[in-house]
Amino acid sequence: MFVIRTPILVRGDIAISTVLFFCSEFPMNCILETYVPSLANLPVGSLQPWEVTSGLEQLISEWITRLGEEYTVTDGVAVHRDAVIAPNTTIRAPAIIGPGCHIGANAFLRNGVYLASGVHIGIGCEIKSSILLEHSAIAHFNYVGDSIVGRSVNLEAGAVVANHFNEREDKVIHVHFEGKRCSTGVEKFGAVIGDETKIGANAVLCPGTLLPPGSIVKRLSLVEQDKSFDPPAVE
Repeated sequence: MFVIRTPILVRGDIAISTVLFFCSEFPMNCILETYVPSLANLPVGSLQPWEVTSGLEQLISEWITRLGEEYTVTDGVAVHRDAVIAPNTTIRAPAIIGPGCHIGANAFLRNGVYLASGVHIGIGCEIKSSILLEHSAIAHFNYVGDSIVGRSVNLEAGAVVANHFNEREDKVIHVHFEGKRCSTGVEKFGAVIGDETKIGANAVLCPGTLLPPGSIVKRLSLVEQDKSFDPPAVE
């Protein structure tokens, strides 16, 4: 049996509308079109990636209303009849679990999660406010926060997609795209991981990471694209 829990607080569209100011120098949706073209199958409009993840609870709640009879909806969690969910899994609404998905034991999905068809979530994984597209696999004991994961992406065991700079005084996350450093205006944003990317075991993607399609991240690697902060050395 798995557990479905409804959210204590559902965010409205304020987060979406307030972020638009910060990246006016980027053509709308150009990041998603470049890194995750397969996301075009979802109705996200012209939102930037961090706008999608910040408003994902509201978006998924709307998408659930359009699903067909092949989904069973219980307290804001929609599960396709062909999906397999192992025991001791906790899914907090809203969430959509697509056809052919497999979620391993003791996984934790929260704050708006969308799994497209054939996604595999291994045991002990935590997924927060994220979209995972077709046939991607999160091996086991991973954390993926506030991220958009493309099609046929693979994360080996222990790889982490971090979504917050707890060590910085200024916690607003920036991304680097086409030679420009851009403020997202948010303090919680993980990564955009391009289609068919492979991420090795125990690698860490820092907040604001953008990986183009077909990227390979070696095991134990740290991907830190915004190096504007240099923490003091630990003696």
